[in-house]
Amino acid sequence: MGKIGIYGSSFDPVTNVHLWTASTIANRAKLDRVIFLPCANNRIDKQMKTSNNHRWNMLQMAIADNHKFEASDYEMNELAGTSKQYTWYTMEYFTEVYPNDELYFIMGADLLVEIDNQDLPIHKRWKHREKLIANHKFIVMARDGIDMLKAISKSPLLRNADDGRKFHLIDKGLQMEISSSYIRDELAAGGEPRYLLPDPCYQYIMEQGLYQRELS
Repeated sequence: MGKIGIYGSSFDPVTNVHLWTASTIANRAKLDRVIFLPCANNRIDKQMKTSNNHRWNMLQMAIADNHKFEASDYEMNELAGTSKQYTWYTMEYFTEVYPNDELYFIMGADLLVEIDNQDLPIHKRWKHREKLIANHKFIVMARDGIDMLKAISKSPLLRNADDGRKFHLIDKGLQMEISSSYIRDELAAGGEPRYLLPDPCYQYIMEQGLYQRELS
C-alpha cells in the first residue's frame, strides 16, 4: 500500500514554491506520490487568468523530471461544468481509482479554518463537509500564524473526527511569500519573475504572451 497526496490548486501559473512545497510534504509525510490537481476554469469561487490548456501544459513541464509527481485533469475536465466541483467528490474519485492506497488531501491551514465555518458566503462554504472529514485524511500546511491545533479544537466537526491520524500537521518551514498572483502581477507590470517558476514554464509564458497587460 502506498501513500498519495492530492495537491489541488489553480496553478495559474505553477511556481517553484508549489514544487518545493510538494517535495517537502512528500519527504516529511513519507508520500510515495503527489498528484497535482489543477481546478477547472469555470469555478464560481475562483477566476482563472489563463486557459485550462495553458495551465495544464505548464504543469506537465514543471513536474516532468520528478518521478514522484504526476498530474490529474479530473477536476479540470471531468468535473468542469458539473454540480460536483467539490473536494468530497474529488476524494471519492481518487479513493475508487486507488483503493489499496492511503490518500491525503493536501491543504493550507486557512482551509482548515474554513471547513466548518458556516458564516462564509454560500458559494464559499464546504459542501458535504461532514462526509469529507469522516471518510478522508488531510495533510495541513501552516499558514499566516494560524494555530492548527486550536482550529481543530474549536470545531466540533474536526475535533470529534480527529483520531490522531486524520490530520497530519506540518507546522514548520513551509511558508514562502511568492505566489502565482505575485508572478502574474510582475509579468503584467513588465517585471522579471524568471527565477520564481520553472524555466520551461517561464519560456512558455513568454512565447505565449501570458499574463502580460496589453498596452493602451
